[in-house]
Amino acid sequence: MARVPNLAYIQSFSAVALAGSLAAATRAGANSPATLSRHIAALEAELNVTLFERRGDGLELTQTGTNLFEHAKIVERSANEFALAAAGQEQEVSGPVRVSATVGIASFYMPDLMAKLSVKKPKIRIELVSKSEPPNLLKREADIAIRTFMPTQENLFVRKVGEAKFGAYASQTYIERRGIPISITDLKDHDLIGEDHGMNTFTTSLQAIGLNLANNSFSFRCDDYLVAWNLLVAGCGIGLTHVDKGDAEPRVERILPDYQISLPVWLSSHRELKTSSRVRYVYDFLAKELSKLLPR
Repeated sequence: MARVPNLAYIQSFSAVALAGSLAAATRAGANSPATLSRHIAALEAELNVTLFERRGDGLELTQTGTNLFEHAKIVERSANEFALAAAGQEQEVSGPVRVSATVGIASFYMPDLMAKLSVKKPKIRIELVSKSEPPNLLKREADIAIRTFMPTQENLFVRKVGEAKFGAYASQTYIERRGIPISITDLKDHDLIGEDHGMNTFTTSLQAIGLNLANNSFSFRCDDYLVAWNLLVAGCGIGLTHVDKGDAEPRVERILPDYQISLPVWLSSHRELKTSSRVRYVYDFLAKELSKLLPR
């Protein structure tokens, strides 16, 4: 790795490049002409380049000097931001943050949370990824992930934020047509809505309480959570949904109220959580807000 030049040398170079001469840079508040000259000579020797050519009473940047001046401005800005952070002065939190969430959480919870976040930090730009497959956080496929299982990748920051509770629901039109099942075993005689290729939470939970259903027991199978929810609302059959969302929808009714599934909800992020103020802010915000919506 190349040695990083002295920041004071870069600042002197930048001051002279901006002012056009040693004297003008001194009048603008930089070091004395002798100090500026010594810094520039040291920087040229260290980098083995020529930064200025003399033109009358002033100095003119060479092509190399012009190119490096653009980088010098970035270095100075970064140094100023570093000093502000070290002094404890809060900088504006801004920039993109990529959040991956399960389809159910992304559809039912994230819109309201993102609206609230945009009021608090309008310069943060959220890229919301909604799919069942978990992202590889170590490959930066997302900055933050929200999943109903604990991540297995190492070197991640992980926090359990609550429990997602699911219940069985059917629409009023379906109930009028087919009636209400009284017991779990009655489900064998009803139209069920389940997942297709993914892990079928409905099937797994029923198996856990002794009801084994074959794949052909489901009249409708769909891995898209929103489509499955709309199938339920339309009266196609009985399916699972988040309890708080199902209870809030007047077109559906909860059946078998003693039957409930709870899945842990995990919030995870990669190492940048420690160095990126925007990722850290969104992570802490989601942890706080989801813990309110998904009590344990």
